[in-house]
Amino acid sequence: MRKLLSPVPIFATLLLMALIAPLFLNQYKIFVGNLVFIYIILALGLNLLLGYAGLLAFVNAALFGIGAYAAAIARTKLGIPYGIALPLGGCAAMVIGVLVALPALRLSGLYLALATVAFAQFAVWVFAHWDAVTGGPTGIRMAAIDYGTPGAWETTHYYVSLAIAVGLTVVTLNILRSRFGRAFVAIRESEVAAEGLAIDLTRTKTTVYALSAFYAGTAGALFAPILTIVVPESYDLFQVIVQFAMVVVGGLGSITGAILGAIGLIGVQEVLRTTKELQEIAFGGMILLTVLFLPGGLAGLLRKHLHEWREPLRRKGDHR
Repeated sequence: MRKLLSPVPIFATLLLMALIAPLFLNQYKIFVGNLVFIYIILALGLNLLLGYAGLLAFVNAALFGIGAYAAAIARTKLGIPYGIALPLGGCAAMVIGVLVALPALRLSGLYLALATVAFAQFAVWVFAHWDAVTGGPTGIRMAAIDYGTPGAWETTHYYVSLAIAVGLTVVTLNILRSRFGRAFVAIRESEVAAEGLAIDLTRTKTTVYALSAFYAGTAGALFAPILTIVVPESYDLFQVIVQFAMVVVGGLGSITGAILGAIGLIGVQEVLRTTKELQEIAFGGMILLTVLFLPGGLAGLLRKHLHEWREPLRRKGDHR
């Protein structure tokens, strides 16, 4: 029974369910499934930055928007096919993320959090006022994507989002088990000790900012077409709270936590979808309750009762 409750069979079952789900779901539920995969990508990227590297930065919501706007502009104004606009959104966010990281490297703790929240709010202001590029408050409308496949394009987009979410989960796992992942954790634990181990703080922090930004931008480029419109309100301070709640409730410093947090929070958001005010209260309450009573999040609860869910940074037999 314990083997059946280990991560591999559980996630294999979830993946199988996700693959066959569109055969039984209506278009709205396929849309919700798309959201789950997009927010898993966001949670993975933010967990790299916040959970593994210990950098209290809240820039992901802005980079999420930058990825969405970059893909929308490339597709609607430049006529670039979506297959190119998608990675372009991730790359655009990564470039901006690195530019933000350079001055942020001098900050830490509360000062870093305040600076990155300020940048997120500035980005929303730019989205709302740069009419010539972003369309201002009315945003940018996106037409349906022609994937050249039978059936609704939303279903194909669902599988594209699923494939990217699974791919980035595997990439994240391998990054964390590499010397870069162990360097992230070393910086989180003690920057002085990390320097004593010959870890280049500037390069390592810039790397984690770039990775997190690429994940956020890719998620934004996937998010833009399913809403059919890109508007500033989709990337405001509420988006910061949602993403922060996902990684805290799911479990900081855990890939499992990122996945569980994304699934759980989208579920709560759907239950309360008619009242955004209640969503904000619910997310804030979940963050508070998790910090007070379940500091390890859902992933920590699993690790406590099922040792198979521990996530070592090394592979078995890896002594590098």
